[in-house]
Amino acid sequence: MSEVAKGPAAAPPAELPPLHGGKLALLTVALAVSTFMEVLDTTIVNVSVPHIAGDLGASASQGTWTISSYGLAAAIVVPLTGWLARRFGEVRCFVISVWLFTIMSALCGMADSLHSLVFFRFMQGLVSGPMVPLSQALMLKNYPPEKKGLALALWAMTVIVAPIFGPMLGGWITDNYHWPWIFYINVPVGILAGWLVMSGLKGRESKITKQPIDTIGLILLFVGVGSLQLVLDNGNDMDWFSSPYILALAIIAVVALTFLVIWELTDEHPAVDLSLLKQHNFRYGVLVLSLGMFCFFGSTVLFPLWLQTVLGFTATWSGLATAPVGVLAFFLSPIIGKNIQKLNLRVVASISFAVFGATMFWYASFNLDTAFNQVIIPRLIQGIGVACFFIPVNQIILSGIPPEKLAAASGLSNFFRTISGSFATAIIVFMWDHRASFHHARLAERITGSSAASADYVSKLQSLGLSESASYGRIEAVINQQAFQIATSEMFWLTGIIFFLLIFFVWRTKPPFGAAAGAGGGH
Repeated sequence: MSEVAKGPAAAPPAELPPLHGGKLALLTVALAVSTFMEVLDTTIVNVSVPHIAGDLGASASQGTWTISSYGLAAAIVVPLTGWLARRFGEVRCFVISVWLFTIMSALCGMADSLHSLVFFRFMQGLVSGPMVPLSQALMLKNYPPEKKGLALALWAMTVIVAPIFGPMLGGWITDNYHWPWIFYINVPVGILAGWLVMSGLKGRESKITKQPIDTIGLILLFVGVGSLQLVLDNGNDMDWFSSPYILALAIIAVVALTFLVIWELTDEHPAVDLSLLKQHNFRYGVLVLSLGMFCFFGSTVLFPLWLQTVLGFTATWSGLATAPVGVLAFFLSPIIGKNIQKLNLRVVASISFAVFGATMFWYASFNLDTAFNQVIIPRLIQGIGVACFFIPVNQIILSGIPPEKLAAASGLSNFFRTISGSFATAIIVFMWDHRASFHHARLAERITGSSAASADYVSKLQSLGLSESASYGRIEAVINQQAFQIATSEMFWLTGIIFFLLIFFVWRTKPPFGAAAGAGGGH
């Protein structure tokens, strides 16, 4: 993003002036639609996982591979955003990314097996990598200095609004049509978005610099992160390190990631500019963003799984229960963005984590009798946390970053954000399954033929017309439901505790936090 302001070679050496009026509005719509589509495609799948898995002959936990594979691929490419933008031009790179994303969306809808769907989701994530960081960078670049705080707010709103529509749209399409349509709807949106971006930024392409690509760093990144994700996705099904396959992947991941860090810190043109982590606010800001995203995204994946597999909600009602998280965020984000210079960002972020932590504890208090109206209240309140999280933390991260490193900084921070969400899907779902199995075993120990309570319960079921085997089958279903409910509460307790701990780390950052300080803002 660094070179955008210089314009193409034929342009005057002076910086291109910011856009105003209708052109600025067109750019905002173009980037918002593109970012909205990419984020929507992450959340729209969440509520459809049980249906996708069932239709393709897989378990619900295996179905979450469609989420983690997408996040993994996007995370691998996101750090390359700076290099891709310099090598091919920001506008060209962004438009190509949008259109390739559209093609891969269509192929996802055509998938006829879980493996093919996971592959196309991986490819979809791979081509989507530059979309979010470049949308942020292009918006900051072309907004007037006095409105860069508003630009950040508008950009964040597109990330926030998508979760409102994603679960509702995904649930409605899944229940009333068929899950492939959650991907097919991207086709007209992607075509329109690419055209809007190309039209809105015509003649404002960034300067192209033919820098060498860090091939070794790219290979180490792909092998290291990819191996680690495979370990997380398949470890539970293959009995973890007792499996030679999982053990080998774990060793490869450790070795590759270790060499990646060493290589990137010494290479002249690193694929991942880890030197940015030497900056105090960037380092702590990325830590807070990563852990916060891990807990938020992990709970967002778990929430509809719990509603559908434990409480028996349909995909539509699960989506309706999930969606309110974006309502208050939608209204609060522009207010926070507009007044960003008047606010203490550490206080705002602390409010966010307090709200997130409190709502997680609220979720943990629910039981099998929880009704829809009880579920949506904390989900609605959680929107306050969303609005107070992304805008201030991104502001902290970008403070002190020089203009020539903005794209690289945005790419690296979005890498950690994306990979945290991808790992959260695998880790939270694994822990949920593992704890449910543990509690199932503990609860089943109490069901014996010599137990008076068990015999009485079986007798009552038989009096309702069930056979003895059917009665014990019913007991097994009840135990399984209770075990998953207890495990769900434990996961919400864990994420709630982490959210409260993040308040300490956010206060490790140091003001001043200029409005998009690294974006060349004049604040």
